[in-house]
Amino acid sequence: MAIPRYIQRTLEPVVRKAAREFPAVMLTGPRQSGKTTLLRHLFGKSCRLVSLEAPDVRAAAASDPRGFLAAYPPPVVFDEVQFAPELLPYIKERIDGARATAGQYLLTGSQNLLLMEQISESLAGRAAMLRLLPLSRREARGQPQAPLPWEAGGADGAGAGRGAEALWASFLRGGYPELVANPRRDAGLWHASYVQTYLERDVRSLRQVGDLTQFQSFVRALAARSAQLLNLTELARDLGVAVNTVKSWLSVLEATHQVFVLRPYFENFGKRLVKSPKVYFTDVGTLCYLVGLKDAEHAAQGPMAGSIMETAVLGELVKRLWHRGAEPQIYFWRTSTGAEVDFIVQTNGNLVPIEVKLTATPRPAMAATVRSFRESVGERAAPGYVVHPGGQRLPMGHEITALPFDHL
Repeated sequence: MAIPRYIQRTLEPVVRKAAREFPAVMLTGPRQSGKTTLLRHLFGKSCRLVSLEAPDVRAAAASDPRGFLAAYPPPVVFDEVQFAPELLPYIKERIDGARATAGQYLLTGSQNLLLMEQISESLAGRAAMLRLLPLSRREARGQPQAPLPWEAGGADGAGAGRGAEALWASFLRGGYPELVANPRRDAGLWHASYVQTYLERDVRSLRQVGDLTQFQSFVRALAARSAQLLNLTELARDLGVAVNTVKSWLSVLEATHQVFVLRPYFENFGKRLVKSPKVYFTDVGTLCYLVGLKDAEHAAQGPMAGSIMETAVLGELVKRLWHRGAEPQIYFWRTSTGAEVDFIVQTNGNLVPIEVKLTATPRPAMAATVRSFRESVGERAAPGYVVHPGGQRLPMGHEITALPFDHL
């Protein structure tokens, strides 16, 4: 069996720098996003890798944390550390005994919210917190990191243009490294296995979930509502469960990096603004699988096409920022009368409005809500963009540009 090729990640220099400056590095992200592979690639020759997922290893760490750490002295990689949170106070103890030494403990985890709470209690100020998501388009194509379009030096036409069918086929596959490295792998079968394994491994370990079958129904119902305003009361009623149950299930998906909860941007603009959040899946391929799409043409022309395109755009924005060590500040904007801008990226005190369209032939009229937003925020407004699946980058007036998706 061929060994999958290693795909270089743009987070690599950030991880190296963090390991030179902090005693510990905490790398979180969804399962199969490449965390272990990345650390093995960077530190495999100098660090021992210990997986804490195996029950016997987990039991050994829990029963005698000091003895366990003595058996695996630094520098060491502890993989899936959420399975042995008992180690964290004792890792702190060891770090404090040799505080000047950087790169002692490299930790990975797939449950972000739980780990953040434990890290903040045990390793505050001692650990660099980084996140690795599935592959960005640039990573999948082997292209180097580059400025985003609105940044100084942002690439013009840097993307690799492709036909509509190839673009939508790539959405169906998604960005997990195993699928990108193995283009002949059956994506539908892989996502089916991933979702089932995720339910079995991660969800069972979180107390909020009792009935896995009902939880799986919730995940699919949430996928069908992707990119829409989220009405938890309506969703709970449709599933026949309590609203608090739906809230706790959503927190499970957030904790395990399966979804982004996108919150509205609002200030006192003299307009009534919607304050309900939206939910997007981390990987566009996971979304396509959950809503039952297997064909690129059906995906592009079906009722979920807009949600899929928005999910792909948000995924690129979030990956590009997280993978250079920056925490994304992304929102959406919607007035009570229905005027909406899909994404607002807050950067250096400015607000970049981004509208997503399905047509490959953008027209100035499609930028109307972007213009409205820029007028509302005044001086804080940065130039805006209308992202589309076509290949042409075009000026649309009023400091708004039509931007091909592949140029993100």
